[in-house]
Amino acid sequence: MRRVLITGGTGFVGAHCRQRLIERGDEVHLLSRQRGSLSGCRVHSGDLLDPERVEEVVALVRPTHLLHLAWVTTPGVYWAARENHAWVKASENLVRLFTEYGGRRVVVAGSCAEYDWSGGTCDEETTPLRPATLYGQCKHELHLRLKRVENVQLAWARLFFLYGPAEHPSRLVGSVILSLLGGQPAASSSGTQERDFLHTADAAEALVTLLHAEACGAFNVASGQARPVREVVGVIAELLGRPELIAYGARPAPAGEPAKIEGAIGRIAALGWKPRFDLRTGLAQTISWWRRQQHAA
Repeated sequence: MRRVLITGGTGFVGAHCRQRLIERGDEVHLLSRQRGSLSGCRVHSGDLLDPERVEEVVALVRPTHLLHLAWVTTPGVYWAARENHAWVKASENLVRLFTEYGGRRVVVAGSCAEYDWSGGTCDEETTPLRPATLYGQCKHELHLRLKRVENVQLAWARLFFLYGPAEHPSRLVGSVILSLLGGQPAASSSGTQERDFLHTADAAEALVTLLHAEACGAFNVASGQARPVREVVGVIAELLGRPELIAYGARPAPAGEPAKIEGAIGRIAALGWKPRFDLRTGLAQTISWWRRQQHAA
């Protein structure tokens, strides 16, 4: 049986990963700042930035597999947060401890922000790694450090633009849905920029696929098809019947905004993974989740 340690296992992506692993029969452990219990797994309270506590947990669990998702992710903050540097050090320490206590396979969440975005489509083997943000730079630095760790199988998962239930309400999809559900205008840029959106449940399935595989290296976790932001916002408005509330052009596009960011997915598709949610189905499911949250409040 695989004994899996997850960091970030209560988060936007991690909660889906946790459930998938439990369903597959793995023994699942979480290292989390949150206290309490979760069905089907064991929670070990602790801060990843506390190296002594991290070693205590790794020594106790002695995981065979590690899924490392935790990082600074606060919207509007993480791109330039100085905390990114601390997470590089903490993440490298975690993986080294994992190997010292007998762990053999690790999957780490990287980012499409590691790429040079000027080419539009990002390919793991041919697109230059030239991150423009501190967040992307630190993710790339961690990947380089972990490739030097011996006696471990490393899969590096570069996540693209995720959406779905439980995402932060200030992110694009959540903010538009909440505005329209409340009968309020939703300010948008012109929306001509194209982005590769992927439902978080599909991203989780990709991460679990990587954890259970033996292939190593970098893998894009994306839909493989970039869509105009205007199309995504438009589908939400159509599903909610409130297209008149979308204010296209009310927000200026950030300076230097790339026209297109898309992930080539041939490498992970070769492992048997493919997205289950098309855009319309995924957005409809996400809208239903937000409606349930409002009714429960």
